[in-house]
Amino acid sequence: MGKTLVEMAADIIQSQCSSTGMTTEEVTLSLQNTFKTLQELQSVEIQTPQEGLSVPGSKTKALALTPEKSLQKNKVICLECGEEFKMLSPKHLKSHGLTSREYRVKHGFSLRQPLCAKSLSDRRKKAGKARGLPDNLRKAIAQRTKRKTKSSAKKK
Repeated sequence: MGKTLVEMAADIIQSQCSSTGMTTEEVTLSLQNTFKTLQELQSVEIQTPQEGLSVPGSKTKALALTPEKSLQKNKVICLECGEEFKMLSPKHLKSHGLTSREYRVKHGFSLRQPLCAKSLSDRRKKAGKARGLPDNLRKAIAQRTKRKTKSSAKKK
């Protein structure tokens, strides 16, 4: 589980103390200010997805996007952080503590929906067709069904 606000504030101030000399009063004051700031940021973060609020200079505008609008022609916008990509990789989703399946379920995507830009998906589709992939796939499915019917016939 993530750190509490007190732990985060303590870590920040500890790092600050290691680089600059601070008196006990300065440490106390800095800790209180940092904790208060973290509380304010957390409250804005909690309100943002529900009420569509945004913090100036941040990427929270992406959180107001619908899942359908996050998948655009030349980019995909991560609904967790608002960053833009050609494809939402498993490595990026892991940074949010999600798998691609969990991301799709959380944001209401179909489980078969590719998490990449539409242009990239189209390019892959064309390349697969050029290699004969659909035909090869049909043949493989036909062979598999033949094997299943033969094995079920032997069991009888």
